Parts: sequence; C-alpha cells; structure tokens
Amino acid sequence: MDIDPRRLLVLLAIARTGGVLAAAYELGITASAVSQQLNKLEDETGHALVVRTPKGSVLTPAGLAIAEAGEEIERALSVARARMEGGAKVAGAARIGGFTSFIRTVVIPRLPEWRNRYPQLQIRIVEDDFPALMRLLRQRQLDAVVVELDSTTAEQHSLSTGMTEEPLLDEPWKLVVPPGALLSTENIDLARLPLPWLGVESSAANASVLGRLRESTGARLETVHQYQDTLTALALVAAGEGIAIVPTLALSGLIQDGVDVLDVPGLGTRRIVLRRFDRRRQTSTPMDTVARLLRESAAAFDTRATS
Repeated sequence: MDIDPRRLLVLLAIARTGGVLAAAYELGITASAVSQQLNKLEDETGHALVVRTPKGSVLTPAGLAIAEAGEEIERALSVARARMEGGAKVAGAARIGGFTSFIRTVVIPRLPEWRNRYPQLQIRIVEDDFPALMRLLRQRQLDAVVVELDSTTAEQHSLSTGMTEEPLLDEPWKLVVPPGALLSTENIDLARLPLPWLGVESSAANASVLGRLRESTGARLETVHQYQDTLTALALVAAGEGIAIVPTLALSGLIQDGVDVLDVPGLGTRRIVLRRFDRRRQTSTPMDTVARLLRESAAAFDTRATS
C-alpha cells in the first residue's frame, strides 16, 4: 500500500471538522481539492474512508485507522517544528482558560516538560465554567480558551466577530450506569432506560447531548439532581440515583468502582476546540507556541482509555 502522507492530513481535517467544506476552509484549499485528495487516498488504501450523512462526514473503521496515522505525522511535524524554533527563543506569557478535565488531563501533566523546553515561556492557567471563561476572553484577560462542544450540535454555536476556533480533540461520549442496571448492553434504547438521567449544568456540552437525544427520540428524558463535576456524577450513579453522559477525558484517572461505563452508538462525540481572537499578526507569539503544545498533547491522548 503506497500512500502519499500529505493526504492523511486532509483526511484528518475532515475527521476534525466533520465535512469536506469545513476541511477545505481549515486547510485553505478548495472543496474540490479536498474531494480529489480523499478519492486518491481511498484508491491508494483500497478502502472507503468516509461515509457522507445528512449531518456531515463520518469516518469508517478504515478511515479512523488512517486518521490515527495522520495524527502521528502531525505530532512528528510539531516536534520537528519546535526543535527548529529553538525553545529558549520563545519568551513571554500566555494566559489560557479551560474546563477541569482538559486542564487536569492534557495540560497539567505536560507543564514540567514544556517548562524545560521553553524556560522563558510562562503559561498561566485559569479554570472556570464556560460563561466565565468566554467573558474573560472577550475582556482580553485571557489569550485563549479551551471550549467543549457536542460535535453533532457544534454548528449551532456562533463565534464572536474576529474570533477563531481551532480543533484540538474529538472523543466519544460515554454512558455511565449503576452495575447491572441494564439487562443487556447491546442495542440500548436511550429513550427507555430504567433510571432517570442526571441533570448537568446548562452550559456544559453534556447538556447539549441530552437536548439532542430529546429531539431525536421524542422522549421527555426527565432529569434529577444537577451536577457540575464528573466525580459528583459518578457518586450519584454509584448510589443508584440515575445515569449520566460523560466524556472519555473526564473519566481518565478516576476510580470508577460502582459504575459501568458503556460505549453506546448514537451518543456521538465531544469536540474540544481552542478559541482566541485573530489579530492578523505577522510574527509568532507565546500563545502560538502554547496552541501548538496543546495540539501536540491532545493528539497524544488515547480516547479509548477511561482509567
């Protein structure tokens, strides 16, 4: 199998943006060029890599495998670029806001390494909820904000004038239920589960998933309680109070005794993006370096791992 590695990055853009048009915009090329590269890649691999649906383009199992290779290439290029730049030359401060699971799992473990690579780069972290972080970004008290979205409903969120959005990671939503709560874990009917749903803070992407399920199933999907932290959700589920939708990243490193974590078709994925204002700069800034480090760290996260 002889593959042009440049085409893997085109497939990766389709996977992250959810469509040919969006991928073309991200790559700065025409939609026709994206389609041509995709067709050639499918010819080279001998497999269909993308299935087009009314809601966007979805990667086939073969497409996912090839996209993972694209991520490896992207990560290697990021490392090479960092070596060429020379870490000591990057100086200044970058203020970044984000939500708990991303900051805890993707950012904090890499801080010592980044500090060694860029001793003159100061990374300042602010953890808060979505409304507060976006307010700080608009007030220019933050340079960038990591945002979570439900991938299926992401297009419903509009950006402020002059703001850009860069994809970092797509990860599966998980269904968390008490042990033995379901007679079968195959062909789960999300509209007819034996326990109520746990409510989640309205600005969280999990809330968008519940809204989407209400629309798609026609069920009322009543909620009980309201949580903000995943640990609270797991405790409520373990106590038999209800079931919850949780992203993979939020489960990383957490003890999951007393609950079952399930992959369920139809839940979709959580999209994590980096938002900041585009000032049309001609020179690189500390935030540009931090954005690249975030992409590198996010690409290394195993979305199949939950513990």
